Amino acid sequence: RTYYQMFMDSGLVGNQVLAIPPLPADKSHVFNNYCIRAERRDELKQFLAEAAIQSEIYYPLPLHLQKCFADLGYKQGDFPHAELAADQVLALPLYPELTAAQQETVVASIAEFYRR
Repeated sequence: RTYYQMFMDSGLVGNQVLAIPPLPADKSHVFNNYCIRAERRDELKQFLAEAAIQSEIYYPLPLHLQKCFADLGYKQGDFPHAELAADQVLALPLYPELTAAQQETVVASIAEFYRR
C-alpha cells in the first residue's frame, strides 16, 4: 500500500510510469514482487543502479520468442501485448524489512529520472 500511495501521489502513474499493481478496496494481495510498467525501462533500471537501488527485469523475452519454444513457430509480433510487457516491466525492491523511507527514496529516484 505504501508504494501504491506514493506512486499515486507522485503524478507519474499514467504518464512515464504506465502502470502499477492495482489495490482494489475489496481484495488483498501478497506481493512477492512489486512490478511497474515504465517508459524507457532499461534506462530507468540503469539510473536506479547508479543510485544503488536494485531493480530487476525477470522476463526480458516473452515466452513465444524464447529458444525453447521455437518449434511452436511463433515470431515477433504474434503476441504484441506480451512483447510490450517484456519491454516495460521492472521489479522494484520489495522485502519485509524495506522501510517507508526506502520506498520513498525509490519513488523519488524514479521521479528524478523522468524529470531529466
